Amino acid sequence: MKNDTSHNTTRRGFLQAASAASLLAAAPRGVFAQAGTEAGIRVALVGCGGRGTGAAFDAMNVARVPMKLVAMADVFSDRMKTSHDTLTQFLAETPEKMDVPEDRKFIGFDAYRQAMDQLRPGDIVILATPLAFRVPHFQYAIDRGLNVFMEKPLTADGPTSKKMLELAKQADEKNLKCGVGLMVRHCRGRQELHKRIADGEIGDLILMRGYRMHGPVVTCFSTRNPGERSELMWQIERFHSFIWSSGGLFSDFNIHQIDELCWMKNAWPVKAMGIGGRHYRGDYIDQNFDTYTVEYTFDDGAKLYFDTRIMLGCKNDMSSIAQGSKGSAIVSNSGHSPGKVRTFSSQNQDRKSLIWKYPQPEANPYQLEWDDLVDAIVDDTSYNEVPRGVTASVVTSMGRMSAHTGQEVTYDQMLNSKIELAPDVASFTADGPAPVLPNAEGRYPVPQPGIVRDAEYKMQST
Repeated sequence: MKNDTSHNTTRRGFLQAASAASLLAAAPRGVFAQAGTEAGIRVALVGCGGRGTGAAFDAMNVARVPMKLVAMADVFSDRMKTSHDTLTQFLAETPEKMDVPEDRKFIGFDAYRQAMDQLRPGDIVILATPLAFRVPHFQYAIDRGLNVFMEKPLTADGPTSKKMLELAKQADEKNLKCGVGLMVRHCRGRQELHKRIADGEIGDLILMRGYRMHGPVVTCFSTRNPGERSELMWQIERFHSFIWSSGGLFSDFNIHQIDELCWMKNAWPVKAMGIGGRHYRGDYIDQNFDTYTVEYTFDDGAKLYFDTRIMLGCKNDMSSIAQGSKGSAIVSNSGHSPGKVRTFSSQNQDRKSLIWKYPQPEANPYQLEWDDLVDAIVDDTSYNEVPRGVTASVVTSMGRMSAHTGQEVTYDQMLNSKIELAPDVASFTADGPAPVLPNAEGRYPVPQPGIVRDAEYKMQST
């Protein structure tokens, strides 16, 4: 997680060493003209869960210019309080960075507008809600002339992906800078590894393998709605459990490793064939499978195999491997950071075949993605990660859809699919209908490969 203890301790140590005066001295004056007369960049947080809180903390630790959090928005007041309390604690040594009084804490489905209205053109909004809300939030940020950092994944279906690509063009037309939370692309070790692979150090890539295997985390498994929240609010709170809100655990958990391996290949797969299943479900009635295996095929015939298992009592593994005609590479050793990337002259990946390894310790990519975004704002360089983030989301979704339907799914089929999982998201209200409904037993529609073949689940159950 972004806000694990060791990460925070490091950042707090940095903050203790840096003074506000030195940050002001380092800031070029020209960049702040677009954001008003006050030097520095204001930030608003939309979506106050763990990811949003972590992203806001990383934003406040950018060293190049003064950063200040001035507004927060969420649909849950308890989540807002937890996030605000956590950030206040983490930023206790630099209280000037945390300026969110009660009248700039906004709750509700329109809260994102109110939070962004506290910013000046050229400031930054963090979009960290479930992905279903990304389009209306991104559109409003563009209308307000705001730079954007948005969490991954960006989309879970074809129509929304096309909308996001169009919005990315609008952002470019306004010279807005847009970062996407695929932070591994900012890891300096992976960047060096990418160059070495492209230069032929391990030959032509013919096979890549990714694994994410561990027990249930966050809200990927859910029981029946106990009735304390409306059906829609329950599904938003448990968003990893519902395909419409997050792409389910497959998209939400696995996009990082799928993206990093495609990056190493310098290509995107053209089709996917997936399998998966539900096993020891007990009282859990979410829409996810417990296991997935997807074979991605690239245009040149090379393969990427991705395996994920969310199950207790089994071997854990979270790694990414690239195999070439002359050797192999570790892209992720165990988790996202540190990468501990290495290249080898054989497929054995043993000490005697080691060619190169990135020196340790390495900088945290969660911080680097923010440093790179702010550098682009300050230096006024082109910076829009949204098209790549959408492509990574589509690639991940086509693997998920293949496993859920039992059919081979191509990239073009996924992008051009007419199925929109949450078409009315811009008009949601707390007491309004949810995109999926439970049946009389409180169970939600689940994928039925080979039975429901043209969609991931029956869109509504009664």
